[in-house]
Amino acid sequence: MQKNRFELITLVLLVQVGLPATTRQAVAQAEKVPYPAMASVDEYLIADQKTEIALARSAAPASISDGAEVMILGRKGFTTAVKGTNGFLCIVERSWGAATDASEFWNPKIRAPICFNPQAARTLAPIFLMKTRLVLEGKSKKDIVAVTASALDKKKLPALEPGAMCYMMSKQQYLNDQGASWHPHLMFFVTGDAAKSWGADLPGSPVIAAPDPEERVTIFMVWIGNWSDGSPAPAKEH
Repeated sequence: MQKNRFELITLVLLVQVGLPATTRQAVAQAEKVPYPAMASVDEYLIADQKTEIALARSAAPASISDGAEVMILGRKGFTTAVKGTNGFLCIVERSWGAATDASEFWNPKIRAPICFNPQAARTLAPIFLMKTRLVLEGKSKKDIVAVTASALDKKKLPALEPGAMCYMMSKQQYLNDQGASWHPHLMFFVTGDAAKSWGADLPGSPVIAAPDPEERVTIFMVWIGNWSDGSPAPAKEH
């Protein structure tokens, strides 16, 4: 995702070079803040509970997601709709799962099914669930960053457990306006800046690194060949 984002940014810059100054400025402003503020809460909600449960479970193969806890979004936050038996947690992340400086932080179209393994469910998902509550309380991006940092500093949020990872293999995922469904992938979470130790983003390496300083982790992404239903995914670009 990070690599894909860099390619998109590069493309935008190349296109703007040949434009008149006033046009470049207008394009830059449009690109910079496509979603300047939160939309109405209704736009982030999924009206039918069964639809949201099915979408959340599509994040991982049925052998995993059928036994997972499933949480759905309401007006005050996420609540458990299905109790799990295997320690996994499946939810549909909304746009604020991204860092607050992401241009689509308020994009109401984003639906990102994700299935956390037990370690991530216990120690990473709580950050997203907290951010969700803050968003629905009307907190600003600045407030969200401050509250998250304070909670981490005061250990009100659990320390990330080794082995934390998740599945994002849903064919129905909508991750952003440019990449849309992108590719099925696995994500691994490591405390701090750990890109070098994983050999991420090097020529020929299948590992993509995305540092997240707000959550104090490095996210590693690895493309896989099939969607969660077993159907083949688009070939990886070279």
